Amino acid sequence: MGAHQISPFFDVSKTPNFIRNSSFIRSYCSGGWTGDIDYLDESGSVIYSGKGVRSVEPGLDDHVMVGGLRKPIMNASAVAKIVEVVKRWKWGPELETQLDKIQFTPNMTHITQAMKVVKESDASLSLFRWAKRQSWYVLSDECYEILFDGLNQSRDFDAVQSLFEELVQESSGNGASLFSAYNRVIQYLAKAEKLEVSFCCFKKAQDYSCKIDTQTYNDLMMLFLNKSLPYKAFEIYESMQAAGCLLDGSTYELIIPSLAKSGRLDAAFKLFQEMKERKFKPGFSIFASLVDSMGKAGRLDTSMKIYMEMLGSGHRPSATMFVSLIDSYAKAGKLDTALQLWEEMKKAGFRPNFGLYTMIIESHAKSGKLETATSIFKEMEKAGFLPTPSTYSCLLEMHAASGQVDSAMKLYNSMINAGLRPGLSTYTALLTLLANKKLVDVAAKILLEMKSMGYSIDVSASDVLMVYVKDGSVDLALRWLSFMGSSGIRTNNFIVRQLFESCMKNGLYESAKPLLENYVNAAAKVDLVLYTSILAYLVRCQEEQDERHLMAILGATKHKAHAFLCGLFTGPEQRKQPVLSFVREFFQGIDYELEEGAARYFVNVLLNYLVLMGQINRARCVWKVAYENKLFPKAIVFDQHIAWSLDVRNLSVGAALIAVVHTLHRFRKRMLYYGVIPRRIKLVTGPTLKIVVAQMLSSVESPFEVSKVVLRATGDSVMEWFKKPIVQQFLLNEIPSRADILMHKLNILFPSSAPEIRSMAPPKPLIAGKGI
Repeated sequence: MGAHQISPFFDVSKTPNFIRNSSFIRSYCSGGWTGDIDYLDESGSVIYSGKGVRSVEPGLDDHVMVGGLRKPIMNASAVAKIVEVVKRWKWGPELETQLDKIQFTPNMTHITQAMKVVKESDASLSLFRWAKRQSWYVLSDECYEILFDGLNQSRDFDAVQSLFEELVQESSGNGASLFSAYNRVIQYLAKAEKLEVSFCCFKKAQDYSCKIDTQTYNDLMMLFLNKSLPYKAFEIYESMQAAGCLLDGSTYELIIPSLAKSGRLDAAFKLFQEMKERKFKPGFSIFASLVDSMGKAGRLDTSMKIYMEMLGSGHRPSATMFVSLIDSYAKAGKLDTALQLWEEMKKAGFRPNFGLYTMIIESHAKSGKLETATSIFKEMEKAGFLPTPSTYSCLLEMHAASGQVDSAMKLYNSMINAGLRPGLSTYTALLTLLANKKLVDVAAKILLEMKSMGYSIDVSASDVLMVYVKDGSVDLALRWLSFMGSSGIRTNNFIVRQLFESCMKNGLYESAKPLLENYVNAAAKVDLVLYTSILAYLVRCQEEQDERHLMAILGATKHKAHAFLCGLFTGPEQRKQPVLSFVREFFQGIDYELEEGAARYFVNVLLNYLVLMGQINRARCVWKVAYENKLFPKAIVFDQHIAWSLDVRNLSVGAALIAVVHTLHRFRKRMLYYGVIPRRIKLVTGPTLKIVVAQMLSSVESPFEVSKVVLRATGDSVMEWFKKPIVQQFLLNEIPSRADILMHKLNILFPSSAPEIRSMAPPKPLIAGKGI
């Protein structure tokens, strides 16, 4: 500066000797120095005389005096002085003391510029807090921005949050809204992944009607999407729409893939269309997400349309997009399109990966396109990929299901040679195939290999046995069962019973007996149904040798019904009780809640057998007790004086004959002894038993008329018929003996032990031609 000028920061307490003051009295009043000051050169000559520079009151004056002139302090000088003080003292009371001593009055521009130069967040914050206590302080958006920038760079987000709270209180108190500062702090917190804090600040900004900019919305949405909270991001998106903010290109690129991946496909597609209407060009990520999501959702037409639009816009499909499309079409069963995309993928220079090979092979195999699946399988091997056990299994199982033994065995051997362990389902499919093809020896070999792989083979072996049983291949079933026994493989009693019943059905009684003995020795209980079914075979048996086998089988059951059957054929001396009491005792031991149906079946077959053997009295006892125990509760109906009826439609042939004889005898006693005569009597036989019953009654000149399913007569005519001696003998068990029944006609008379299966052919009459 010139010799006549003094620095605005000149301190008069340090005035050099070359300044001579005639009256050196400092005054802090509104005037300047009292007296004049002479400025001397080195020789002592006066250079200049005049009023001295007035001292300024620190913090009050915003100017200096140059002679008699007031000179404003330059902003740059003020900022430099503030920066100098802040950098030296940093923070604390000493800093504030030094700032209070500054010989000018700062303003917010000085503070803001100084904070930009200082840059250190702690020092800037101390300066800011000092400024807030000054009377000249004014709320500044830029000031808060600088502070938030500094705190963000130092990653002090706790201080950011604290400062934000100050900002909220200050702006709400002043009725001001700091647009940039609010948005800046939310963006910083969002980018720092402070999820809860950033969202809280966002809500507070909304509460104070602060305008949120697009970048802030973007940052918040990105944060929530990265945290796997798409619905929260969509909430922010809805707030953005409500605020009237228009999406920009980056927001579209962000929100459309997110909407698509979260399953909100209609919303995503709508934004996709809106984006194009606003002349924004969709990026590859949008196309990729929409193609993938639409395909996975089964909206294949839309997916393909977007894919074609992407190609038209100049984007090149990625390998991931090809995989997604192929996967979607394959899973939807549109294998032709999937295969076309597969070829396009290879033409585009992409090499199918292991997973894609596996998926395309398995989808074709499961759809029955085995030739295509096998071709791609070979291509996969040539490409150097080792197929997984799943791929092998899928191909093998589908070949097995289609009955291709050679192909299935080739795949199995290839799998074993590759060192892969077939799964349980693979072994099951292969064994089932071999069983269906009746390749017993190969199946046995595979089963033992399965055992060596560490699998439990009992169930698989039993499944093969069941295949033979269901197929009726009894010889193969017995052969397989023998193999199982020699290999120490156990089977379950259910299958043994099934095989036993198959042997019985095929007349293999010698093979059936050991099976039944094994069944009983395995703690399995022969129920009344099984025992009755064996007795039914005895009823139909025509060979003496078979009869002996069947009697032995009946004995092997160890069922209480067999002891009852044997007791029926012994004398009263051995039984030590009458037949009727013996029968009642047996039927009292039956649990009718559990075995009512079985007991009804037993009675039908037993009555067939007793009639066949000529044991009519015993048969009538069995019927009487069965009726007493309500096994056939609706068989006999007394409708007072109007109609009496007997329904034998659900009975076997023998049971029906015994029921008719016994019931007519009961009707006779009721009519003769009690004088009760109904208008009519009906015998409801159904079409199958009608002929049998009619022939039996015709031999004794019965008055019953035969219709389609019923034999009926008037009560009076039946009453007259009952008075005949021949009828009395007929109803008192005077039925011919076993010798009068033609044994070779048994299959006609007793076509089946089951009451629902009967022959339509007329049976041989039970009554001799001359009558009784």
